[in-house]
Amino acid sequence: MAEPVNFNGNVEWSGENPGISLKDNPDGPWTNLASFFRVVLSPHGRGHALVLLQSPNDANPPAERPNVCFHDNEALARYLVKDFVAYFGAYRGLASLPNLTYRKLDSVSASGDPASTYSETVKSGSTTVKLTWSGLGEPFCFALPPDKSATSKHHMPSLFVGCREATIAVNGTPLSGKPVPREMAGHTITTAMLAFSETWIRA
Repeated sequence: MAEPVNFNGNVEWSGENPGISLKDNPDGPWTNLASFFRVVLSPHGRGHALVLLQSPNDANPPAERPNVCFHDNEALARYLVKDFVAYFGAYRGLASLPNLTYRKLDSVSASGDPASTYSETVKSGSTTVKLTWSGLGEPFCFALPPDKSATSKHHMPSLFVGCREATIAVNGTPLSGKPVPREMAGHTITTAMLAFSETWIRA
């Protein structure tokens, strides 16, 4: 019998973390960013969070393009932003993160099929945000060692599904930008992907 693969360290959180990072120009700055979390285990319990940056580089964004974290567990949301999102490649060093507005969400729902088109919809008061991934590819599973993970502190076993197209819509209006190509664990995908069965284990 083959030996099991064990990850030594503390499991800090486990769940889902699909994301969409958009640019108007492949060589330009990020124009709109969304990182969605469905967490099943963490030091702060279960919960959902959606970090939506419509003005990623603005510490004080205009009212029509706010930077918001929607959540149903604020302690969990702040933990995810401070200890994880702040280290993600597209989010690292952004002026928007320290000044995020935290808003309670009313509902969150998944729809579609991860084999073709998939969506997450978050509602908070008069605001509805819908994230949609389409042109989905073959799923692949991998485990990043700590020195390759975003935080440089965690093992990160995960299942990813890359996609060709993705949209972020606020109250039915799509935000600008398109995902751009990226490499992940030897696979060419884009900056929009589904991330399921994701677990962060502090080494």
